Amino acid sequence: MALRNIRKQGEEILTKRAKEIHEITPRIRDLAADMLETMYDAEGVGLAGPQVGILKRIVVIDISEERNEPIVMINPVITASEGSQTGWEGCLSVPGKSGQVTRPEKVTATYTDLEGDTYEMEAEGFLARAVCHELDHLDGHLYVEKVEGRLYDNSELQKESEEDEDAREK
Repeated sequence: MALRNIRKQGEEILTKRAKEIHEITPRIRDLAADMLETMYDAEGVGLAGPQVGILKRIVVIDISEERNEPIVMINPVITASEGSQTGWEGCLSVPGKSGQVTRPEKVTATYTDLEGDTYEMEAEGFLARAVCHELDHLDGHLYVEKVEGRLYDNSELQKESEEDEDAREK
C-alpha cells in the first residue's frame, strides 16, 4: 500500500468524467487499498479515483468513528433518492474550506465490490451525503459548485464555534 497525492481544486483531472472499470484486477485492488490508506491518513471520510489522479469509477468511504468500516464502490450509480438535508461539507481536494450543501436525505446506490459482486446500498443521513459527494467526483464535479451561500475558511468556523461555546457557558 502507498499514500497517493490528493489532487486539489483547479487541477483539470477533477473536472473530467471517470471511466467505468470493466475488470477487477490486482491493480484495482491495490488502488482501492492505496485510496483507503490515503483517505485515513488525510482524516477524510471519502475519496474518489479522480482525487488521486486516476480517472476510474471507484470510491472509498468510511464514516465510522472507529475508522474500521470501509466501503469500496466500483462503478457506483445512485438509482433512487428522497428527501433533503442541508449540512456542512468539506473535501480533501479543497483543503481548509467548508460550505453548506443540500443533498438527498436517503439514496439507493448499486455498485460492484472488489470481489466482483453487485450490491444495492440504502444510505441515509451522513452516509447518503458522503455517497453523493464522492459520486459527484466521478462526474467531474466538486461540492463547491453546490455550496449555498459562501465558502468558509475552516479557521473562521472554528472561531465561531468556540465563541458560541463560550457564550453558552456564561
